[in-house]
Amino acid sequence: MRQAMKIAIVDDERDMRQSISQWLALSGYDTQCFASAYDALAAIDADFPGIVISDIKMPMMDGIQFLRKLMGQDSTLPVILITGHGDVPMAVEAMRIGAFDFLEKPFDPERMSTLARKAANARRLTLDNRALRRELSDAGLLMKKLMGKSSTMVRLREEILDIAQADGHVLIDGETGTGKTLAAHALHAAGTRAGKKFVLLSCGAFDEPLLMRRLFGPVLPEESFLPVFEEARGGTVVLEDIETLPEAVQARLLSAINSEGTPPETRIVAISNFQTPNKTLQDCMRQDLFYRLNALSITVPPLRQRGDDILDMFNRLIETFAEDYGCAPPSVSAQEAAQLMQAPWPGNVRQLINLAERAVLQARRGEGKIASLLMSDANEVTSVVTTEGKPLKEYVEAFEKMLIDNTMRRHKGSIAKVMDELLLPRRTLNEKMAKYGLQRSAYLN
Repeated sequence: MRQAMKIAIVDDERDMRQSISQWLALSGYDTQCFASAYDALAAIDADFPGIVISDIKMPMMDGIQFLRKLMGQDSTLPVILITGHGDVPMAVEAMRIGAFDFLEKPFDPERMSTLARKAANARRLTLDNRALRRELSDAGLLMKKLMGKSSTMVRLREEILDIAQADGHVLIDGETGTGKTLAAHALHAAGTRAGKKFVLLSCGAFDEPLLMRRLFGPVLPEESFLPVFEEARGGTVVLEDIETLPEAVQARLLSAINSEGTPPETRIVAISNFQTPNKTLQDCMRQDLFYRLNALSITVPPLRQRGDDILDMFNRLIETFAEDYGCAPPSVSAQEAAQLMQAPWPGNVRQLINLAERAVLQARRGEGKIASLLMSDANEVTSVVTTEGKPLKEYVEAFEKMLIDNTMRRHKGSIAKVMDELLLPRRTLNEKMAKYGLQRSAYLN
């Protein structure tokens, strides 16, 4: 579970410090009291995990001077100032300097709690974003996120490290949910451009005119962004859903690539989610652009190819979610472990994460089994092909048949018990058994 936000309370009056501290402690905050701004400054650094509530009128260093010191150290730190009635103009000045808000004496404790909650939420978001940026700049951390001891994952990490040292553009493909964007982050962080900008753009999120401006400019007066290739100059541009690029944008992108020469000043990492029967990415792109982007390529393996990694990842995830929800992680039986290992995982790692969370919530309520969650996910498969070139539906149907067959064998043909374990209505179970040629009589003793 996440640690409670700290609140540093700074006031030269002991009774006021204690009063504020007691009230906020009841709201679940970890409070720290300081009799002077000097004492507080010694304890508050740029990554202070909380907020500051400070009086304005204090000896030696007043609240305004204190605020300036804090803003110089970390301009995003929320500081709430407490002011007397005559100090309101001073408080307004403090807002200009960077204060989060102010409270006028005598203040309503409920308003203080409301402000503290807003400030704490803002601080948590800032710190979370900082942590994420640190992660995305650390190749070692990113490689750990591409977790797994299977040969496919070992090979993927080695491939990323090798290609990171090259200069050519890269095409990353793989099924949805496999971690392609994470691989792109790792590729940048492990390469020679790690100190330069990393800019990510989803090509499918914009219409053609806006996409053209986002990539190349010129930017309209009312738009606040820099063109991607200007922003990322010398670094890495990641283009998600490259298969959605309109022809005109493809032509402009090819021209931009040609103008950079060899080696390119800015590396392009194209990410493809293309999964269409009887077609490849090459079929829907200009040939000359495809070969430029495909100078180097990485295929992120689907989860079903990662062997024992599936169970290891699932166990780690349920422990994490159980901690978040304040409950014990569900136990995974040998039978459920086998089901997890044999599942087709149409949503790959993203599906595994979602299923682990649902398994924890389900176990906390004391209902359902992992098999029912897998069966539920199997019903949502769309018509796509896998990286092996085989329709995903075939994998899903084979797993579904095996799951029903095994469950019928364990329960010796008891329809009621099978329905209960797989959470299937009678009609749905009957339809699936007919579809796969399964007869109840074959399971009766």
